[in-house]
Amino acid sequence: MKTISIGTALTILASAAHGAECIDAKAAKAGFILERPGIHSEFRPAAAGMVSVANEYQSQSPQTQFLFGRLIEVFRDSETGQLAMIPFSDLRKLFPLKAGAKSKTIFVRLAANKQPKGTETLEINVKGKETFSLGDCKYNVLAVRQTIKNEAGKTQDEFTALYAPDLQAVLARRYDEGTSGESVVGYEVIKPLPN
Repeated sequence: MKTISIGTALTILASAAHGAECIDAKAAKAGFILERPGIHSEFRPAAAGMVSVANEYQSQSPQTQFLFGRLIEVFRDSETGQLAMIPFSDLRKLFPLKAGAKSKTIFVRLAANKQPKGTETLEINVKGKETFSLGDCKYNVLAVRQTIKNEAGKTQDEFTALYAPDLQAVLARRYDEGTSGESVVGYEVIKPLPN
């Protein structure tokens, strides 16, 4: 019988445990956790193409989001209040996303005790494919440019979401793309939900 050192055994176990953290498309259907310093997000499937994301922040109150296709926020709940984004078209027609796809969705943003300030438009432009790393895990992602404009056509928010179709999740956001101020804010760790 061969014996191995404790150090070798621990290295093998650590490698196996580390490799087990990479979530594939099949495992993603059961939910998973994404983390980076200051935020812990638990993704759980919900009905009708939705996902529930429970976000715990280091410096602010917890928040729950409901995302359609794990990309488009349609509802948010936190201690500061609730917010709903009601689309005026069928979001199901946007999925599955493909490189080169473009769409415009008009919606209204509703918050408790506030009148909406008019409609807004979400423009989606799937610019292409890339690879994104979460620790030792690599995922094929689509670079999805999202622009939100107010009723007058003024840009309110703009970023590129790095969306992993296998996970159906945004792993990072790229801001000020193509400028000297370009930055990427993304998750750094992926792991399964606890049993």
